[in-house]
Amino acid sequence: MEPLRINRILSTQLFPKLGNANPPGSAPIRQVGFARTLRGRRKAGALTLARSDSRGVSGDVQEGSSSSSSSSSALGNGKGEKGLVLGEERDASGSLVGFNLTPQSGSHKGVATDRGQEENVDIEGMNKVLPKLRHSIVFVTAEAAPYSKTGGLGDVCGSLPIALAGRGHRVMVVSPRYLHGGPADENFAGAVDLDCRIKVFCFGGEQEIAFFHEYREGVDWVFVDHPSFHRLGNPYGDGHGAFGDNQFRFTLLCHAACEAPLVLPLGGYTYGEKCLFLANDWHAGLVPVLLAAKYRPHGVYKDARSFCVIHNLAHQGVEPAVTYKNLGLPNEWYGALEWVFPTWARTHALDTGEAVNVLKGAIVTSDRVLTVSKGYSWEITTVEGGYGLNQLLSSRKSVLNGITNGINISEWNPSSDEHIACHYSADDLSGKAECKIALQKELGLPVRPDCPLIGFIGRLDYQKGIDIIRWATAELMQDDIQFVMLGSGDPLYENWMREAESTYRDKFRGWVGFNVPISHRITAGADILLMPSRFEPCGLNQLYAMRYGTVPVVHGTGGLRDTVRTFDPYANEGSGEGTGWIFTPLSKDSMISAIRVAVWTYRDHKASWEGIMKRGMQTDYSWENAAIQYEQVFEWATIDPPYIS
Repeated sequence: MEPLRINRILSTQLFPKLGNANPPGSAPIRQVGFARTLRGRRKAGALTLARSDSRGVSGDVQEGSSSSSSSSSALGNGKGEKGLVLGEERDASGSLVGFNLTPQSGSHKGVATDRGQEENVDIEGMNKVLPKLRHSIVFVTAEAAPYSKTGGLGDVCGSLPIALAGRGHRVMVVSPRYLHGGPADENFAGAVDLDCRIKVFCFGGEQEIAFFHEYREGVDWVFVDHPSFHRLGNPYGDGHGAFGDNQFRFTLLCHAACEAPLVLPLGGYTYGEKCLFLANDWHAGLVPVLLAAKYRPHGVYKDARSFCVIHNLAHQGVEPAVTYKNLGLPNEWYGALEWVFPTWARTHALDTGEAVNVLKGAIVTSDRVLTVSKGYSWEITTVEGGYGLNQLLSSRKSVLNGITNGINISEWNPSSDEHIACHYSADDLSGKAECKIALQKELGLPVRPDCPLIGFIGRLDYQKGIDIIRWATAELMQDDIQFVMLGSGDPLYENWMREAESTYRDKFRGWVGFNVPISHRITAGADILLMPSRFEPCGLNQLYAMRYGTVPVVHGTGGLRDTVRTFDPYANEGSGEGTGWIFTPLSKDSMISAIRVAVWTYRDHKASWEGIMKRGMQTDYSWENAAIQYEQVFEWATIDPPYIS
């Protein structure tokens, strides 16, 4: 985690007048024309439209000698049956922005056009209302599961695009092609080289990048290839810390993402200029700035919109001010990224504290700002949660929204999970007891079905409140409970877990590291999931837990407060309501008190406990719900004009 940064908020920083500011050490930046990369990329021959058409239709279009006066061509099956029509889509200025596949008269009525609202009937016979407008959406992210993942960012950018594509949007995800020289490289085995090389200007010269592509689950997964993404470690660093050239690596990602919709004929035609860009965290933060500073002044992407999606405000992409000249931005845009450390945070008396902050630039120039829960969207406007950007974010409250993440309900499903010992559901909970017994056996704990089993899954660091758990362990172990922890991180806490396991052999187990099957088995086998996070933008483990009938006990912050409802036994005429317990403030005593109330309910009020379990299991946290909320924000963004300095 980066240290707390406090910004010198000036009116010129919040809404910079971009005309007089010059970055330290700046030199004239040569503009490399993006238009020249657009021409000459399409090759003659058959272009398959089926791969990128989200409505599931197919057909091949021949480019070549057909008259340009014809605005559409029929795609039949050669047997006189009704085919599909390839029609042009133009914007208000008459510019060609794409093509639409629509049925001819008498064709299947389940295929919707780009305008209007229709109802499709899915295989279960349930009506699903499709959005009024279909968009071309470009996710820009440092990680996307299953190709790359270190946390929630990878989960979101691996699942939300699929949900949006399923609702009829054309969706592209742009992420680096990481090659680590290990088994994880197989994740990219299905991606093919598009044979498209482009050069972007940044870091004092032209950088050549390539694109790889895989079409999967209705989404175009595009991977930016460059030698800087080929190294040992994770996407951000290795055992020695963060990579020193991360600014360079993610600057390349942002430039490539801005070019991809213009130059890549995916499925036969490019995404074009009328796109919605979702820039996730600081790694993609240059995208809104590039759109405003490099493209729109030349009439490109004039109808595009950009969204800054904040998953964790603690990481902002702050580097020395002198590095601004490396970003490939005009000198006069320095004010959008300018950042000044307070005196107490400077390294020496001559340090001016000047820096550039990529995430700040994204917040200033994006059309909308999104966070991954409603609670977190408020927290980041406070001094405590804003990490120096609270005043800037408060000034953009009118375009700031929080949307709670969803979960992959097919991967996390207790009735079909391949990792757990026994399947179960809200209608038949008997299998959960079997999962608990199997977990106790696997970890070498005494097999005691009636003993409350508490679980923790997560990083072992300050954010997750591990220090609170550490100081509370001795007192908790006096109670008749069992405790299982899975995670890695700070060596101090890793060693403490090993010591606690030796001290409390019949009650405590600590698994240092991360193991996907074990995380599923703990989620299914535990009775209670503990999450004492200091801050939690959204949190996914509590959603997984509720899906599996495991009751969450959480600190009341961010997405935890949004998604967990404290149990009230007297609500609904005594039938109760709530899905867990929220404790506050964050302290050892308040956490222990909440755990003991949960344990008491588990032991002495079985009917109430079963009600808590079932309410959690029946709560809908699918990505479909989140996708519908994103569509609402897309609609708001298209009503307003795009950001122009």
